[in-house]
Amino acid sequence: MVSNLEQTFRWFGPSDPVTLTAIGQTGATGIVTSLYHIPSGDVWRLDEITDRKNMIETAGLSWSVVESVNIHESIKTAGADRDKYIENYIITLKNLAAAGIKTVCYNFMPVLDWTRTDLDFLLPNKGTALRYDANALAAFDLYILEREGAANDFTSAQQQAAKNYLSHITPAEKSQLIDNLMAGLPGTNKTLTIPEFKEHLKRYSNTDATALKNNLGYFLKAIIPAAEKAGVKMCIHPDDPPFPILGLPRVVSTEQDLADVVNFCPSPSNGITFCSGSLGARDDNDLLGIVERLGKHIHFLHLRNVQRQPNGSFYEAEHLNGSTDMYAVMKKIILEQQKRQNNGRADVAIPMRPDHGHKLLDDFRYKTYHGYSAIGRLKGLAELRGLEMGIKRAIFDKA
Repeated sequence: MVSNLEQTFRWFGPSDPVTLTAIGQTGATGIVTSLYHIPSGDVWRLDEITDRKNMIETAGLSWSVVESVNIHESIKTAGADRDKYIENYIITLKNLAAAGIKTVCYNFMPVLDWTRTDLDFLLPNKGTALRYDANALAAFDLYILEREGAANDFTSAQQQAAKNYLSHITPAEKSQLIDNLMAGLPGTNKTLTIPEFKEHLKRYSNTDATALKNNLGYFLKAIIPAAEKAGVKMCIHPDDPPFPILGLPRVVSTEQDLADVVNFCPSPSNGITFCSGSLGARDDNDLLGIVERLGKHIHFLHLRNVQRQPNGSFYEAEHLNGSTDMYAVMKKIILEQQKRQNNGRADVAIPMRPDHGHKLLDDFRYKTYHGYSAIGRLKGLAELRGLEMGIKRAIFDKA
């Protein structure tokens, strides 16, 4: 029998309605969090890290993973001051290591951390989920944002579908769509205005996918040696959704992208966050193959499911029901754990969290971060925990 996955829960700090006490009652032992009040690019001081760690440990939990140390936009666009922000990033990693926190999840998505068109998509059981509607996104891009060159990104059929969508929504629904799409700033509930977002787009006018990936490589070659020396494991999160949107490139969307990341700077400290939901939003991503071929680089697991729909739309499904075979994914992860144990690796108990969750029952009484309800994630964690146990008993009890 191999060690259980480390069960973790994301927590958004002292203002999160889902308290550390509540998280402890889910059965999770690890916390995934960040110092959200510190702006991207600034150094995380050791005393602030230690204060937050002590708060978590006082609740009987451990700070297992940082998600995220956000990357300043100048690093992504190769701005003149990127080296300063890279040096700040390295100092932060050293301070985290000094506090004993040595797994850092991050992403390299331009501007927005994630994108959904509907934050309360009504499910048949009257719960709600996050949803990405491709027609709604196109309607926003073409006819609300009116982004220059947007028409080149959509077929005539997609443009017509977008017009049809826009003609059937109310002014209030249109306003809500704008708020939803501008709500993906990393680790906050802040929404951008359209003029603010257009300013961000201007900064990326000379940064296509090739340039963005080169900038990612530059960043990794600068930080990974320092991370390895400090014993910190970096694990990049895939793009969400895993394809270009709103004129912004995406470069961590496929297995090849993930392979490029680990090959930029080969090191035990340069790894990936395997997010079954983000990668699963593309039907051409072979999730089982990714775990099989890149499993040794996985430092963190986000386990969630999406139900893919026609034309690139999807919504967050139940953790064990959706377009992804979660049984098969979990089995591959357990086999990767077995390989690690056989090879004498210390990181067999990979941190795992139930990523996102439906709003269910009393979740509607609290204003939580989008996708991070308490009961919906508790349900997901319980299901994943049971799935893991069942597969391990089936494999190892026979051995």
